[in-house]
Amino acid sequence: MWIDHGAMVLVADGRKMLFFRNRGDRFAPNLEAEIVKTQDNPLDREQSSDMSGRAPSTNGGQATMGKTDYHEQEEARFAAEASDLLKQRALANDFDKLIVVAPPNSLGEMRKHYHKEVQSRLVGEIAKDLANHPVPEIERIIAQS
Repeated sequence: MWIDHGAMVLVADGRKMLFFRNRGDRFAPNLEAEIVKTQDNPLDREQSSDMSGRAPSTNGGQATMGKTDYHEQEEARFAAEASDLLKQRALANDFDKLIVVAPPNSLGEMRKHYHKEVQSRLVGEIAKDLANHPVPEIERIIAQS
């Protein structure tokens, strides 16, 4: 996939967002970090303290309520926040072209929240977790996709 000069690249997962701008050209990309945002999101077992609750059932017994996965909820919230930042930047005409790289679950959650201005500037999506890769490797993987 080509990364045009000036294109915005968002590399995200459930804990980290990296906003890059391509300062190179499509033949020799040079991603430069503009915003790096991380969040602490411990494993679910470290966030929850109790077992699943119980509630009265319609058949007179007790029904177990589903267990809440706080880690997963926080990752979904973080993906929605990434989409909101994209919307703000798109409405401010901060970029013309956008590439989003994220794991499949995060990418799916972000898609639910894409604004029409973000969608109109989106030129590519890559369903991979590259948030902890070095920048040259991110450039290479995007170029090969």
